[in-house]
Amino acid sequence: MCKHGKYMYDLAEELFPIPRSITGNGVRQTLSIIKRELPLLKIREIDSGTKVFDWDVPLEWNCNDAYIITPEGKKITHFLKNNLHLVGYSVPVNRTISLNELNDHLYSLPSKENAIPYVTSYYKKNWGFCITHKERELLKDGQYKVVIDSTLEKGSLTYGEIIIPSDSGTEKEVFLSTYICHPSMANNEISGPVVTISLVKFILKNRDRRYKYRIIFIPETIGSIAYLSMNYSEMKRNIVAGFNITCVGDSRSYSYIPTISGDTLSDNALKHTLKHNVDNYITYSYMDRGSDERQYNSPGIDIPVACFCRSKYGEYPEYHTSLDNLSLLSPDSLYESYILLKKTILCIEDDIVLKSLILCEPNLGKRGLYSNISQVNSRRPISKNILDIISYCNGDRTLLEVANIIDISMSEIKKIATIMISNKLVEVCNNNVNDLY
Repeated sequence: MCKHGKYMYDLAEELFPIPRSITGNGVRQTLSIIKRELPLLKIREIDSGTKVFDWDVPLEWNCNDAYIITPEGKKITHFLKNNLHLVGYSVPVNRTISLNELNDHLYSLPSKENAIPYVTSYYKKNWGFCITHKERELLKDGQYKVVIDSTLEKGSLTYGEIIIPSDSGTEKEVFLSTYICHPSMANNEISGPVVTISLVKFILKNRDRRYKYRIIFIPETIGSIAYLSMNYSEMKRNIVAGFNITCVGDSRSYSYIPTISGDTLSDNALKHTLKHNVDNYITYSYMDRGSDERQYNSPGIDIPVACFCRSKYGEYPEYHTSLDNLSLLSPDSLYESYILLKKTILCIEDDIVLKSLILCEPNLGKRGLYSNISQVNSRRPISKNILDIISYCNGDRTLLEVANIIDISMSEIKKIATIMISNKLVEVCNNNVNDLY
């Protein structure tokens, strides 16, 4: 277990039990912990009722406690023991009702009899409890006391934002988005924020940042819609690549959901990193979108945001149930996801344009570059790589484009490009991100 992976897992353990929703004190508590780790985080509020495109920011919901008391006097579906027991946004209730009426407000999964499902009713006033199907089948006829000590009132939607300026002076941005609105689920909820926190720390330590970075921690869907409603003009003008980060903590295969066009810098950098660092990954269609990437790529917004997951949301058996617990995460898996996203960011940061300084094929022998002994972490002789790279260095193609054409990693081509520059075979003809994208 690596130290960095343990840090992320320990942070996940701290965040896991917090009762989150799309608004409320659970979101604020989550953001306060993130701010402890990232002091640059700005915590912002948007008032209930604020018009955000076709939506309105909903009333703020909080819950102090909720439970059912059976006819035998046993307390079940206790919110304070597992916050998935309560349907999200349940209105206050304090009643005694029959089992028949209670069943209209109970949710369980016959196919997963030991799992508590995750259910919400954000935009229609309702109430309900989630229960394992195994426990539900044991309920007997009689009178049940139902208590939901919740509030649904004017307040605000809360989110966190970090803006990290470039060192080049550019306003061109790389965008990272993750969400903080689900209650106690580990892979679907907590893995995204903890990996993103580590990415922000890496970005802050990275010297000579060529890009500006915009990172947000938001409630899913309504959060991205609200944020875009205030910022989309600037984002559309400046963002060159973006990634929605979710479900990145389990040990199954990696997944990639493309932008709507499928051929942006976001797509090319992420696919490149996956291809050169993992044995296999699943490429989904944009038609399989389901998280905030669908807002960023929507008509009129058109911000190139791809989605990075391990097991994609909705595609693993524990999804949206109590089975998505901390046992599904591992320090190593969190760390591996962090490393892949870090390498993807470096792909973007290291992308420059080279132009050949030699007409026809260069004489590598007189420069000591022809021997097969001289290699730079490559399966092929450095001479072969140099000749292939220089063939495409016409002053138009970026380094990432050339790496994809000749099928070597960005880390390899960067090292070889350094050798080529030092031997005056090529020159950097465009390092200005304002002109690249």
